[in-house]
Amino acid sequence: MRTRSGFTLVELLVVITIIGILIALLLPAVQAAREAARRMQCSNNLKQLALAVLNYENTHRVLPPSGIVEASPSRFNGRSGKMFSWIVLILPQLEQGPLHAQFDFKTSAVQQPAEPQTAQPGSLLCPSDSSQGRFFVSELTGGKRFAKGNYAAYVSPYHTNLQPRFPGALVGTGQTMACISDGTSNTLMLSEVRTRAHEQDQRGAWVLPWTGASLLAFDHHHEKDSPASYIATPASLGWTQIPNCQGPNMDMLYACPDEADAQMKKMPCAVYTPETSLEYLSAAARSQHPGGVNAAFVDGHVGFIPDSINEYTLAYLISANDGQVVDASQY
Repeated sequence: MRTRSGFTLVELLVVITIIGILIALLLPAVQAAREAARRMQCSNNLKQLALAVLNYENTHRVLPPSGIVEASPSRFNGRSGKMFSWIVLILPQLEQGPLHAQFDFKTSAVQQPAEPQTAQPGSLLCPSDSSQGRFFVSELTGGKRFAKGNYAAYVSPYHTNLQPRFPGALVGTGQTMACISDGTSNTLMLSEVRTRAHEQDQRGAWVLPWTGASLLAFDHHHEKDSPASYIATPASLGWTQIPNCQGPNMDMLYACPDEADAQMKKMPCAVYTPETSLEYLSAAARSQHPGGVNAAFVDGHVGFIPDSINEYTLAYLISANDGQVVDASQY
């Protein structure tokens, strides 16, 4: 009598269990490989942005201004003047000449008839974030939609509004390479920002020269008793805006909608309030990469800044003319 061969129920369950275990073991490796590829793309985008800045400088003999705003010798006001960011200015060098041509520079960024501020060039998007299709809309922009991206410039080791006094690589008036006296390979210029799906969160709005949108600052204060251009004070330790900062200092924005959700998304923020203790503007570089953020230096090279970086080191890497000797390869 012939017997029928086949799996018993127990054997089938064992096979399914083994397959499940193998998938569970392989999945983290697959996810890690995918994130490595996304991180590489983000790094390549930063490289292209840095090269575009250098090409702009080669053409105009000055680094691009951090933003086109009303000039002031002591304060940078991102909500004044024409309000075009440094990214708008380097669009031709990013091979985005047609998009650059759509901007009407005779009027402000919030009054563009052709709506070029709604564009999302691929070179401004990091695939680790979900910024594709996200926009910033606010009464501060007159209801105009502004597309979000994932890159911003470090403009000061202190506050974005204090960049005229404590400059980073890019500042409101623009500056020559000679002003980067700390060395182009040791001066941090660009890094990454994250975006939220909330339309009233300004972070990532690449056209605007606003904090967290296209500008970053570290909030490491200057030693008040020092006459030097910038000396980092020990009083700020523990209160700076290190990469992916979760507090106690938060991204200071013109508006912080749904603060609880921002905290849950690991993007804490608070509202800039003039004439109070919250009268300052700073924001941290942020990414979805484990352990830190990609960053580009003035000479064009790209590195990775860990969340655990020494606060003094990052302050002096951001400052363009402090005279401190910092080796950018040792962080």
